[in-house]
Amino acid sequence: MNTTKEDVLKALSYVDDPDLKKDLVTLNMVSDIQIEGKKISFTVTLTTPACPLKDAIRQACENAIHHFIDKEAVVVVTMNADVTSRRKGGEKLLPGVKNIIAVASGKGGVGKSTVAVNLALGLAKDGAAVGLIDADIYGPSIPTMLGIKGERPQIKDVDGKAVMIPIEKFGIKALSIGLLVDEKQAVVWRGPMVSSALKQFVGDCDWGELDYLIIDLPPGTGDIHLTLVQTVPVTGAVIVTTPQDVALADAKKALGMFNIHPINVPIIGIIENMAYFTPKELPNNKYYIFGTGGGRRLAEEFNVPFLGEIPIVQSIREGGDSGFPAVLNDKDEITQEAFENLAGEVARNVAIRNANFETTKVVEMVR
Repeated sequence: MNTTKEDVLKALSYVDDPDLKKDLVTLNMVSDIQIEGKKISFTVTLTTPACPLKDAIRQACENAIHHFIDKEAVVVVTMNADVTSRRKGGEKLLPGVKNIIAVASGKGGVGKSTVAVNLALGLAKDGAAVGLIDADIYGPSIPTMLGIKGERPQIKDVDGKAVMIPIEKFGIKALSIGLLVDEKQAVVWRGPMVSSALKQFVGDCDWGELDYLIIDLPPGTGDIHLTLVQTVPVTGAVIVTTPQDVALADAKKALGMFNIHPINVPIIGIIENMAYFTPKELPNNKYYIFGTGGGRRLAEEFNVPFLGEIPIVQSIREGGDSGFPAVLNDKDEITQEAFENLAGEVARNVAIRNANFETTKVVEMVR
């Protein structure tokens, strides 16, 4: 009996995407089926290149073919990815950007920008097209962290309009107010000017085609946060906290801001930064010097995903100061793995959000 493409599809209909809770065939994730005698090959298109369950899905596909078709079949599974989006299409602002992710915190000093930079780079390492906006207008740190201090975005003319071109570094595109003003010059602006700057970063910049645009917001809850959700459709927010009660209390305010009506921006998850200390000479030891489990308890309280713990180690600080972020440091497996896992969890939960929540939209405030 000859195997047909229909046989292959029927077998793979028993393989579920663990996150989306539907089978690969229903999700239209199987394509390019080729049958040559005992050899059966096909492509599975994942919802993100950072899918942490890639190997499990591949193994499940091979098992299904062996079980339902031929236990001696030679199965060749090609895995690629097409990042999902819940934008309705046709928007004038950032039309080529699939997902806009806000990185926020209730207070300063929790390492929000460090997380944003390493998250962006972690997603890019997995093959995604990523952009990064430093929206912390008063305290821009991304130029230092990416090693692009002193560089200036180029300007090009598009239909008579001056458009900025983001700086490209380490495979991502980035833009910050720190690239436009002297680093010794204080940005003494009122709220409307800050909001105008963010709108320029979004509307007057050529971001091209991106899977993810990460926006590093300033601490707290204020004008620029409202401007963001009123300007572009935000896919979801990532909240950064540290284990201490004072940081958790402020993180609750950030969570509450995104949850209130009419904002209603989904929470992608909570990250606990500076969760534990691991000495370089004792890589298997964890010392929870600021307390333990605070971020996880907060996630459980608000019924949102807990995305993971990031350690407090010297190499993260050194990477930020030197312009070579920790996720790129192959010599520090602990922090590199922590940020790579974080990127995978964020990508995974963005895909879940896109499969289960309504289309993203710009927030309309009624006064």
